[in-house]
Amino acid sequence: MFSKKETIIPYTVVACDGCKMTKKTEFAPGDVLFAESECPSCGKTARIEKIFGEAVHS
Repeated sequence: MFSKKETIIPYTVVACDGCKMTKKTEFAPGDVLFAESECPSCGKTARIEKIFGEAVHS
């Protein structure tokens, strides 16, 4: 009777082995698992650990 719309918001989790920083950001085109980048906190290598979606009901 009542319908709720469900929207999936994609996220990317980046983790650094050097300083143990973990950051969740919105998914961006080009994000792939295990892609490496420079950690903004310590300058060492950070990698994409997880890509997932969260459902938002409206």
